[in-house]
Amino acid sequence: MKLTVHGRTAYAYTGGKPFDPALPGLVFVHGAVNDHSVWTLLARWAAHHGHAVLAVDLPGHQRSEGPALQSVEAMADWLLALLDAAGVKRAVLAGHSMGSLVALQAAAQAPERAAGLLMFGTCVPMPVPQALLDLSLADVNAAVERVVGFSFSTLAAKPSYPGPGVWLRGAARGLMHQVIRAGEPGLFHTDFSACNAYAQGLEAAARVRCPAALLLGAADQMTLPRAAQAVAGVLNARVHTVAAGHFLMQEAPDEVLNALRAELARCATAAEESAA
Repeated sequence: MKLTVHGRTAYAYTGGKPFDPALPGLVFVHGAVNDHSVWTLLARWAAHHGHAVLAVDLPGHQRSEGPALQSVEAMADWLLALLDAAGVKRAVLAGHSMGSLVALQAAAQAPERAAGLLMFGTCVPMPVPQALLDLSLADVNAAVERVVGFSFSTLAAKPSYPGPGVWLRGAARGLMHQVIRAGEPGLFHTDFSACNAYAQGLEAAARVRCPAALLLGAADQMTLPRAAQAVAGVLNARVHTVAAGHFLMQEAPDEVLNALRAELARCATAAEESAA
């Protein structure tokens, strides 16, 4: 689905169903140097079970026109404008890694627009080692290898998603290289710098008014689960921990889907109680 946001083309995957803004909204925001495809399983399930799904490509990532945005705040502004363009008044906001910060900031900026907040593979703040930022400018291929190496908890995950026999590390590496080739020079550095610079996440969390949940990988080395405790406390969030690394949607798809289903049901109940 293509939309016009801030005068530029934006793309969102709708989960294989025609988009109907009258249905309960669910927006997925990908992480650094990724795109909408990391959400395929979750987006398809939600779209086929009564949700209006928008799994976005952030500006400068794959099908959404650039330039890439330099800050989490700018990405949150863009996300809220995309909701306007799609005719969505209120939605559950879900994000992975960098996308979790974008979802958090959007829920804080416009609490009335957020029916729920789901943060996958997250911590707040989300510091990035200077060595990785420097490496991304000197040798982006080596930087990709560093991230992929730290993002999975095993060399051979259970064959499941996206299909039996898929090499998860290779798929993650391939996607990052594809996004980099399609984007502007320095995209890796731009995305990871935005994560590193986002300093007011806990203050933003204090302004969130919707049900919130964190979905964490027990073996995540990119965003350590213990570093998510502070934001979980501020949000009064439920915490789901699965046996996976940072790319938990790919490594533990069944467990993550079950957690998503539980949280969407909780958000729906909260919405009904609020309307009563």
